[in-house]
Amino acid sequence: MSSPETPAAALMPSIGERESARRVRRSSIKTTLIFWSFVAPLMLGLILFFFVPIIWSIVLSFSEARAVILPTGFAGLRNYRDLLQDQQFTSSLLTFTIFAFFIVPTTFLCALGLALLVNSAKFAQGFFRSVFFLPTACSYVLASIVWKMSIFNGTRYGLANAILHLFNLDPVQWISSPNPPWYWLVLVTVRLWLQLGMYMIIFIAGLQEIPRELYEAALVDGAKRGWQTFWYITVPQLRNTSIAILLLNIIAAYQAFDEFWNIMSGGNQSLLRTPLMYLYNVALGSQDYGLGSAGAMILTIIIIFFTLLQGRLLGFGRSN
Repeated sequence: MSSPETPAAALMPSIGERESARRVRRSSIKTTLIFWSFVAPLMLGLILFFFVPIIWSIVLSFSEARAVILPTGFAGLRNYRDLLQDQQFTSSLLTFTIFAFFIVPTTFLCALGLALLVNSAKFAQGFFRSVFFLPTACSYVLASIVWKMSIFNGTRYGLANAILHLFNLDPVQWISSPNPPWYWLVLVTVRLWLQLGMYMIIFIAGLQEIPRELYEAALVDGAKRGWQTFWYITVPQLRNTSIAILLLNIIAAYQAFDEFWNIMSGGNQSLLRTPLMYLYNVALGSQDYGLGSAGAMILTIIIIFFTLLQGRLLGFGRSN
């Protein structure tokens, strides 16, 4: 405690201390304003273009909304019941299952093999990464049109049929032939070409995180280079990376739209129709926004369910 003789002015903060406190407050306010000037537009865009559409879609899925995006009546679970009883919607889920059966393991194995080759390159590793990653920047619409009009266009002058002609084989109607279903080859190859580079980069990142000491210790213990080190060291260390790629692949397969719409257009959409194509026709073609929103919610629930199930079964996030 101060003595009675202590001057009152001595107990008051000095002018320098008050000025220092004001500078700290001004700096704090300036930092806060700078932070919100960068974050606020992102948050505003996230709210307007992400959260609001999701909430509005949930509202519409329980409502009657034909030709208008505003609810005109309460439908309850009728939209969900009608969709689950619709043969076209259930067959679109079967189309996804077939597409995922082809594209997911093919992409996974090809990306892993390509990553192993590029990661083991002694020179020009950055060049090879860039070359294989470049297709990722290509538009799905553009790639689909090239695949349809140039490579697999069904005439003798298409690239695929020109190669067959070199072996004296007849031209193949790659897209319009329902039996055999050659259109699966077209759809799988265009998706594989477009997304292979991205998953290769993810695998390379996982490979470069594996400690080199593990391989050295394995060689000292008598392990052989090649299959043994790959199976007992590389594969376990890539578990989380592999599960993440599988999850991304399945989600992307559920959301397949551009290549199916652009390649199978022209009277062939009856052969294949993914869930998003069906919902696009329902919501924007028939303008039944309530039914389309219900389908979007069903599709979202399915994706979340399989994502959580796969992560749980494969142990995503567990320590190696």
